[in-house]
Amino acid sequence: VTDNPADADVLLVNTCAVRDNAEQRVIGRMGELKRHKRPGVVLGVVGCMAQRLGETMLAQAPHVDLVVGPDGYRGLPALIASAADGTRVADVEFKGWEHYEDVPAQRAAGQPSAFVTVQRGCDYRCTFCIVPMTRGRERSRILQDVVTEVEGLADQGVTEVTLLGQTVNSYHDGTHDFADLLRAVGVVRGIRRVRFTSPYPNDFTDRAVAAMAEVDTVCEHVHLPVQSGSSSLLKRMGRRYDRDEYLACVDRLRTAVPDIAITTDIIVGFPGETDADFDDTISLVHAVGVHVPVLTARRYRCAATAASGVGGGSGCAAGAPHRRSAQRGPEPQPPARGDDARSAGRAAGAPRGTSPMPHARQQGGAGRGPGQLDWVVPPGPPGWDVGRNVYGRTVNAGPGFGRHGLSRILM
Repeated sequence: VTDNPADADVLLVNTCAVRDNAEQRVIGRMGELKRHKRPGVVLGVVGCMAQRLGETMLAQAPHVDLVVGPDGYRGLPALIASAADGTRVADVEFKGWEHYEDVPAQRAAGQPSAFVTVQRGCDYRCTFCIVPMTRGRERSRILQDVVTEVEGLADQGVTEVTLLGQTVNSYHDGTHDFADLLRAVGVVRGIRRVRFTSPYPNDFTDRAVAAMAEVDTVCEHVHLPVQSGSSSLLKRMGRRYDRDEYLACVDRLRTAVPDIAITTDIIVGFPGETDADFDDTISLVHAVGVHVPVLTARRYRCAATAASGVGGGSGCAAGAPHRRSAQRGPEPQPPARGDDARSAGRAAGAPRGTSPMPHARQQGGAGRGPGQLDWVVPPGPPGWDVGRNVYGRTVNAGPGFGRHGLSRILM
């Protein structure tokens, strides 16, 4: 392995296809690497952009020798050898069985938290999302394989895991569902916190909600993407719920876990969005009491529709002008900050457990609490290990005390 492209025999560019900007950067990077090509050197594109374009990339970019999608990495040695011999090749076949179970994930040593993939692909067809076209059909890892990986992480000192899937709460390995997964991971010795992202509102079964409430290590936080508060816009997005169904899901979660923190994703300026649609989104943020909304305001390309005609093009008609999208962007945040302030008031004086994180913020050190919240804690004594659970009482918590704000814990 070398950091200098001029010394490399194989140049691989790992890619994303979720946003057009990422693809444009890849095209620029390929142009830079082209000058390092010499006889016998292989220049390849791997990942989701490679999956999306396939052999089209070979036709449009003569300097590219190799195009491999996410399910083709196991064959890279043979494919690289073929490309080195002058045979340009593309492998973008979906392999429903491929989870790379025998390929250990490369993680930085000494970290207290880790991401664990439990699901690949997606069966939904949201008109703004390209994942089904680049990652294939939804398939879940075997529960015991996930547990074995988490046990290994715990042996390495990891105390917090985040379970990853495109619609993670639809997890099912043929025998076990998401509730089983939470209960199995939640009792792994050494694991203190279990998180997951991103769930789909329709896929929260009663069993899953019960597991969230009953398993002590499952954090009191759900990142629950809504995308819009307008039922008509949700329909055009291809989402499988309307406004009332989303709110009903939130009510079920709050009934089971009263102190749960709700965060969400919101698309601002989706093609065809009206001021009334946007007002519906603002009112939903108020109604839910969202802690931290993640906003996307952009000039839209409807990736899924463009790739496969999903939605017949109707989901991505002419959009709101980009200027109006940018103006709308900040508006959902003030009520969210207000809800943070109310939560901060409830937090003050409450006992809290926190784990020091391996980075500093402001004058204190950053800590991860049991919900969505990050806490700022005073510097600990010598030997105060990152990831170790410590307990204190919140003595001050102000507006924005969550992920983007501060609170002070007295140890």
